[in-house]
Amino acid sequence: MMKRTHNQEKKQFEKLFKDGNIDNFEDRFKVLDTFLQTENHLTYAELTQMLNDKGHDIDNSFVRDTLNLMCNLGFAYKNKFDNGVVRYEHRHLGHHHDHMICIKCRKIIEFEEEEIERLQIKVASSHGFHMLQHKMELYGICAECLKERVKSMPLSMAKPGERLIVKDITGGTGARMKLLSMGIRPDDVLEVITKVSRGQIVVAIDSSRYAIGQGLAQKIIVEPVEN
Repeated sequence: MMKRTHNQEKKQFEKLFKDGNIDNFEDRFKVLDTFLQTENHLTYAELTQMLNDKGHDIDNSFVRDTLNLMCNLGFAYKNKFDNGVVRYEHRHLGHHHDHMICIKCRKIIEFEEEEIERLQIKVASSHGFHMLQHKMELYGICAECLKERVKSMPLSMAKPGERLIVKDITGGTGARMKLLSMGIRPDDVLEVITKVSRGQIVVAIDSSRYAIGQGLAQKIIVEPVEN
């Protein structure tokens, strides 16, 4: 089924590009053909490397330009997930899927769920809203990364969005007293809100936010809250 779809897309691609008098068709067709051979979400640099590995001498800027033309003509579309990197994926007509993104290894998992699709239409309709398009992105930790994950860890290693329980405070009386004075205690359940480049981490406990420096965050030992 997918092979037949790809053959149809190649024929449509050829017609639209030739009708539009777009230059370097043969090289652009190589870009499309290689792009259709993977279901991964690719950067233009990754696609360029795939082309070079196949013996095609095509540079980054040409690949990026061709991918943008493919987006304009409906053969591909861009996605920017939470790290801001532009990735391209197939746009198969009449087909929709959503994404799960692992915040550790950056794996992107596509999924389809009819019940979610129906609920979104129902919710939109209840607000008198006519939905034209949508996308759903779920961020978390994939099964493979969960197997490798250390159960107890310093808060400094946590990722934004994680819910954790404070199991211990190391570093002596000074660190413990400072955290207690802030309102952070063992057995508190917290959510990691943000992490910034200097190592500061912002967490929420109930309805309060706390900004914790990297040094102090290393002294707070946490464990994931079981779902």
